Amino acid sequence: MPVYVVTGTNRGIGLEFIRQLSQDHANIVIACVRSPTSDVGNLQSVIDESKNHNAIILDCDISLAESINRFVETLGMQKILVDQKVDFLIHNAALNLKPEMNSLNLEPDLVHQMITANVLGPALLNSALLTAKLLSPKVRIFHISSGLGSMAVSLDHKPRQSAGYSISKAALNMLAVHQAEDIKSHLPGAVVALVDPGWGKTDMGGENAIYEPSESVGNMLKIRTT
Repeated sequence: MPVYVVTGTNRGIGLEFIRQLSQDHANIVIACVRSPTSDVGNLQSVIDESKNHNAIILDCDISLAESINRFVETLGMQKILVDQKVDFLIHNAALNLKPEMNSLNLEPDLVHQMITANVLGPALLNSALLTAKLLSPKVRIFHISSGLGSMAVSLDHKPRQSAGYSISKAALNMLAVHQAEDIKSHLPGAVVALVDPGWGKTDMGGENAIYEPSESVGNMLKIRTT
């Protein structure tokens, strides 16, 4: 039974990942949310409707190292993971604070929060799972990036907005490049990939976006075993 861990699952793309993955009862699905006080009503409904008893919700705030470490410890104690390791790790959780910020009015505190969540969080979670020996030998790690993290795309984006988010996603892209090599030194069969979900109709993407979440996630899942 393949084991999936997905971060940021209480809405949008993350919620749709859980919806599609939990439909297959051969999957063990770990849906991560920021805290016990997160709004998980929709997420719980998706899991209940799937009738997948191997789909569970665990707390993991990727902005906090202690929360990440606590999540990894809790994950290792789950009965459904006996003799199992994480086969697919999908880093979906991210922050886009004050999209109207540009490079001339960056707010350091907000940019720091986005770098912490969007870059350091995935880095620390990978390291913690690797140290705990919870990653399978052929784990597939997907970082959900964005066209806004691409310098080529950003050059054609006018007016330019979401500067802090763009900077954090560009940093995430470089993190993935390094991880692709570094993780293989421990797990030669591992693959680290960057995936752009496209402009999706989510709370972050807005109603004018192009893709429905179901279409975006369906396309991303097509490459999971490549």
